[in-house]
Amino acid sequence: MTALMAASALIAVALITALVRRQALERGALDIPNERSSHTVPTPRGGGIAIVLVVSAAGVALWLLRRIDLALLMALLGGLAVAVVGFIDDRQHLKAGPRLLVHAAAALWALAWLGGLPPVQLGEHLHSGGAAGYVLGVLGIVWVLNLFNFMDGIDALAASEGAFIAFGGALAAALVSVADVAWQPAVVVGAACCGFLLWNWPPARIFMGDVGSGYLGYVIAVLAVAATRTDPVALLVWLILGSLFWADATVTLARRVLRGERAHAPHRSHAYQHLARRFGDHRRVTLLATAINLCWLLPWALYAELHPSRALGCTLAALLPLLVLVYLAGAGRPE
Repeated sequence: MTALMAASALIAVALITALVRRQALERGALDIPNERSSHTVPTPRGGGIAIVLVVSAAGVALWLLRRIDLALLMALLGGLAVAVVGFIDDRQHLKAGPRLLVHAAAALWALAWLGGLPPVQLGEHLHSGGAAGYVLGVLGIVWVLNLFNFMDGIDALAASEGAFIAFGGALAAALVSVADVAWQPAVVVGAACCGFLLWNWPPARIFMGDVGSGYLGYVIAVLAVAATRTDPVALLVWLILGSLFWADATVTLARRVLRGERAHAPHRSHAYQHLARRFGDHRRVTLLATAINLCWLLPWALYAELHPSRALGCTLAALLPLLVLVYLAGAGRPE
């Protein structure tokens, strides 16, 4: 059943993306290149709405089939608010304040339905955040959804990362006997990203837009929290899987803020953007990111899942070299 739903999600996203692309071309809803762009050809935007529609519908179907509980469904549907704000921002460029307010409200909505941030295994012990867990959870979800927004700057990077994290999280859950209810929607999310990649692979024929990138980050963060309800090490496993985005976005933001730049100001100083200009090719950067994910991060994540007491050490071992790597690649360095 899950395989059928995943295949249906891939096909549905591919078809809806084609329709969105045609409408965007007819209405002139194009992303026009400027001095901050990494593309040179006007390209339709907003294709991520296909992922929003299909994943939301699949979530409802999984609930009706009793594959997920109502709490997870409602938490995932909170992403619709994130998508609406992204849709508006794609067209009217909202200020950062209103966007962050909606993002925080959606994160709090998800945590309220999921019962807060679950206990996380660090070493041999479980650590519960209690009331502070809500604060940490909101900050974490808001950061993940925004880093997907930040990292959606070249062809196929965000969609391929979304597919990797979602499929990786589902694979990790399959290695243990814990009844993880998050793995089935994770497979659907991964398949939906693959359907979008059919149109977004370099040279991209349509961009995801904020409507899709923010939603994708939100859903991945919610699934990570949901998986941790039954598997206390899952949050660290999902963090390892997303370490490449986390490292690039975090180092870039830190260096820019230390220089006195506004955190939300447009820029092209992420490591992946420096590499794209150096290589002159989006495809090579996306393939490099995919290779790092598969050859470095996935083994660490699976090892952490199989050895929970060592998961924190695995997280540090996986992440620290990436922090150095993205720094050397130019993350946060002025153009």
